Amino acid sequence: MGESAGRTTIRPIARTAPPVGKLLRQWRRRRGFSQLDLACEADISTRHVSFLETGRSLPSRSMVIHLAERLDIPLRERNGLLMAAGYAPVYPEHGLDDPALIAARKAVDLVLTGHEPYPALAVDRHWTLVAANRAVAPLLAGVAEELLRPPVNVLRLSLHPAGLAARIVNFSQWRGHVLTRLARQVDVSADPVLASLHAELKALPAPEAFDPKAGMAEGHADVVIPLRLRTDAGLLSFFSTTTVFGTAVDVTLSELAIEAFFPADAAAADALRRTLPP
Repeated sequence: MGESAGRTTIRPIARTAPPVGKLLRQWRRRRGFSQLDLACEADISTRHVSFLETGRSLPSRSMVIHLAERLDIPLRERNGLLMAAGYAPVYPEHGLDDPALIAARKAVDLVLTGHEPYPALAVDRHWTLVAANRAVAPLLAGVAEELLRPPVNVLRLSLHPAGLAARIVNFSQWRGHVLTRLARQVDVSADPVLASLHAELKALPAPEAFDPKAGMAEGHADVVIPLRLRTDAGLLSFFSTTTVFGTAVDVTLSELAIEAFFPADAAAADALRRTLPP
């Protein structure tokens, strides 16, 4: 129908996103939950879970948030669930240069600087470089210029033959670690950009003269997967830790991570102190 007898019929806007029930079912299955599992976690009936997923019942705003918490859904996707249910997003998203995140950005800079002379960097949800301390640059000598042009993806930088790959002694071991970790992130977040990145990195060729057995029996592989890197300062071995904002309610902040690298032996610690004196 259109205009008739002076009246205008307004057609509803077609949905472009899946209904909230379908999204809830997808997240439940992604987490490996049965409807009974989710019902027990959320303290609701299995019948109610079924009705929500099939669209026979529409969840309240508080129920969407409650189920998202039980399913450990990332904040960005929680906003998507709310919008699919007809509600406004509740989790803000500020740029890193927004005044609201000044204190958090200062905290990141403090952690990065305080970690020197050891390398540390901050990345966003897609592993795009946000910031790095002074100890990172010396490790990137010889990397192709195109890989260092912003936006810099640190995983691509690590595994690309024109990046660090040719200088990673235990490349096969490190590649497996990176791809496994990224695959886990794809499972947790359902992020299509991360899925595309995983496919890209998996398809990258190994560096020339690559020896798949090199470095495999050395380092600290029985405890952590080390990064064993040839540098101008010699062969350096690292292990890494990841720091996140555990109580973030801002989308951007919840997706920010600091990767800090520590020397895996005394030789690496001494070399780094000589390379970057106080």
